[in-house]
Amino acid sequence: MSLHQNLLGEPPETRLPDSPEAREALAAAADPAEVAARFPAYSAAWAALAQRALDSGDPVAAYAYARTGYHRGLDQLRRAGWKGHGPVPWEHEPNRGFLRALHLLAEAAGAIGETEEHERCATFLRDSSATAAEELAG
Repeated sequence: MSLHQNLLGEPPETRLPDSPEAREALAAAADPAEVAARFPAYSAAWAALAQRALDSGDPVAAYAYARTGYHRGLDQLRRAGWKGHGPVPWEHEPNRGFLRALHLLAEAAGAIGETEEHERCATFLRDSSATAAEELAG
């Protein structure tokens, strides 16, 4: 049995590759838009933009930013071997941008009355990482 299999036959955890340059740019940036423009595949930058938009009372912009981060993250997950389901651990820091974008997409969807999308994203988050769902709910 390989290290990536488990006894129940569930899919292995998906761990996105690190983007040190993008991560450091976001940590140093006053404006996450600069990082999103420079590193458009970096979900954490889009999640930061979504959070800023939600915090400023603009759920429509938050929805758009979060959806972009979510889709960029899905692309990366697929390239990393993800087959559409299975664990995406919060404990692996490079996964957090995608998980934050997914959480914020659920929040923004709820704020604009997209109940079905809100519920789908919230379920997807819990199914991907119960830890992320707990951490981000607080």
